[in-house]
Amino acid sequence: MSKAFASQADLEEKKVSFTKLSEHAYAYTAEGDPNTGIVIGDDAVMVIDTQATPVMAQDVIRRIREVTDKPIKYVMLSHYHAVRVLGASAYQPEHVIASEDTLSLIKERGEQDKASEIGRFPRLFRNVESVPPGLTWPTMTFTGKMTLWLGKLEVQLIQLGRGHTKGDTVVWLPQERILFSGDLVEFDATPYAGDAYFSDWPQTLDNIAALKPEKLVPGRGAALENAEQVAAGLAGTRAFIADVFAAVKAGAAAGQDLKAVYQSTMAAVRPKYGHWVIFDHCMPFDVTRAYDEATQYRDPRIWTAERDIEMWKALES
Repeated sequence: MSKAFASQADLEEKKVSFTKLSEHAYAYTAEGDPNTGIVIGDDAVMVIDTQATPVMAQDVIRRIREVTDKPIKYVMLSHYHAVRVLGASAYQPEHVIASEDTLSLIKERGEQDKASEIGRFPRLFRNVESVPPGLTWPTMTFTGKMTLWLGKLEVQLIQLGRGHTKGDTVVWLPQERILFSGDLVEFDATPYAGDAYFSDWPQTLDNIAALKPEKLVPGRGAALENAEQVAAGLAGTRAFIADVFAAVKAGAAAGQDLKAVYQSTMAAVRPKYGHWVIFDHCMPFDVTRAYDEATQYRDPRIWTAERDIEMWKALES
């Protein structure tokens, strides 16, 4: 391989920020590493996406305990990826909540995804031995929309459409117009689209915009703290997805094989997006999925540790 596989060479620790968005909402962010959202209600706390291991989750818990002693009753999974869910046990929640579509993906490909992600990005799975055996399983699921009341605070869990995965769920605080998007929205960070629906993702972003959030916690990148920043986050994610898919479709229509499409797509999008966090990590997976969708696979194929390496060698050697 001409360069280190995925992000195995990424060893630099990132500075963590814990940003207060309102009396009820906080964002745990780390310079492009996966974000965690926190909702503090009158009687309980909800954590949105858990960090990748229980040891890493302890830093989130420490920061929560600096601002409240209320019990962490809910863990909400915005989607099924291991880096988002394997820290759940640290919070000892009463309920782990996910969409039915996310549960189906955990059943279908959770084990393979776990092995795949740990192999790709070891730094994000610090103290991986602290992850309990098996997978993180929801104790409560829903389809479409579910509303919880944390005292007088309304918390809506909504599936606004497919994008990053088929199970994507946002957390919406309508009283405060704050939205936690999971990886449907990124900010100055490259969207990972290896399990995505490129055709659906732009409409899903439009559905987020239609809620008119005034603040937004993306899956990666800094918290967006006003409407202008939210619009920029949505526009950047939408443009990246559209530009990658357009380049891949053009190459596929011209009869190019995957490696040629990868090379032409990288040349097309690197000038605009190459400075974004994890660009070189994501692009082989993103282009492979886009090529699949543009040619013969409407639904994402399962990534395994073995398939990851084979794909990387084929595109990067």
